Amino acid sequence: MELNKYTEITPDIIRLAQMTEDSSYIENELFAKYEVKRGLRDLNGKGVLAGLTHISDVRANKLVNGEQVPIHGNLFYRGYNVKDLVNGFASENRFGYEEATYLLLFNKLPDKKELENFCKLLNGYRSMPTNFVRDIIMKAPSKDMMNTLARSVLTLYSYDDKADDTSLPNVLRQSLQLIALFPEWAIYGYQAYSHYQNGNSLFIHNPIDSLSTAENILHMLRPDSKYTKLEAQLLDLALVLHMEHGGGNNSTFTPHVVTSTLTATYSTSAAAIGSLKGRRHGGANSKVVQMFDDMKKTVKDWKDEDEVSDYLKKLLHKEAFDNAGLIYGVGHAIYSKSDPRAVILKTYVEKLSAEKGLTNEFELYSLVERLAPEIIANERKMYKGVSVNVDFYSGFVYNMLGIPYELFTPMFAIARIAGWSAHRLEELANHGKIIRPAYRPIGEDNEYVPLGERD
Repeated sequence: MELNKYTEITPDIIRLAQMTEDSSYIENELFAKYEVKRGLRDLNGKGVLAGLTHISDVRANKLVNGEQVPIHGNLFYRGYNVKDLVNGFASENRFGYEEATYLLLFNKLPDKKELENFCKLLNGYRSMPTNFVRDIIMKAPSKDMMNTLARSVLTLYSYDDKADDTSLPNVLRQSLQLIALFPEWAIYGYQAYSHYQNGNSLFIHNPIDSLSTAENILHMLRPDSKYTKLEAQLLDLALVLHMEHGGGNNSTFTPHVVTSTLTATYSTSAAAIGSLKGRRHGGANSKVVQMFDDMKKTVKDWKDEDEVSDYLKKLLHKEAFDNAGLIYGVGHAIYSKSDPRAVILKTYVEKLSAEKGLTNEFELYSLVERLAPEIIANERKMYKGVSVNVDFYSGFVYNMLGIPYELFTPMFAIARIAGWSAHRLEELANHGKIIRPAYRPIGEDNEYVPLGERD
């Protein structure tokens, strides 16, 4: 069947889809009537408590005189404030992703020898089965690198003699392999797509054992393999800040749900990738960059607060950019006063923007960061304040690093596989029940009518 025929939306499909929509619609009033927490959130947007975890904690409120009061956000990995972790490795001029991964998996900060051994262990898992790149990644390259990641993960199942073994040692081994291989799969997938679809030169750089994960990403991505220390440090920081964010976000909850069935690690990881791929979850940072590209073309004077404010209002009124009514990168389900990841990232973004000669762009980002929350508050009815989130600056980071849009969400996955793995191991270690939420049926009973008697 020809591709255009295969993908054609026929009139029959349109008619049946309308039937599906009509029969699937549920009145909003019924959710309130039966006290259903839509999106597993209460009316204030707070997530329904569905589990317990040691792995991380997101704090955006504190109890004052019996009431929850918003505070500047804090993120903790295994009880350690991420700000302290970042200050720790930054002050010693070290990379932090591998150290933070060790912490998430094993609930302790490694000493120097433990960290060296862990890095060697990861390096040992960077090699792929023979011809894997040629047969799996280079053939039928996808325009979406998240699909490439998922396909690579599921294919590795075929090479694993213990693919379905859910014992902790085996799952840990599989998790470390995936943590090590995600960067290669994503970048090689992009190189294949760039070559076969866009006609660019094809180059495959093997990872180097002496390099950190962040350094290897830049080494494998760039034709000349060259990068500055600041570039690698900022990418490493972005990976650390993206690697975990509590058990309640969609792509992290997914490993708990799927792991509870005792399915294989590869199926669990592919499911998490599918969750993160959704544009409501992992794709926001690319939208931020695209929004700013449009803003820079539309706004003549980037320092004119009135002109920038007018553009932001047009965004909310569905009169600018993609007409979605959103200012991308502003607002978060939990944080209201500040997202600690954005606060940490901003300092380093300013340094790199100066190195790249993009100070004016950074100042525009800073201006929008200041103006947008007030404009949103004036234009929308809100139950809590808003501030910029991590996506606001991470897209700018990736853009400055020359990382293409196609790899923005995969970069998120490269970081988050560490957190997903920790949550899978935690679910297995606690021998929990299969996760099975309830849905209340609201339709009426029908009497069966023989085929020949139906209208």
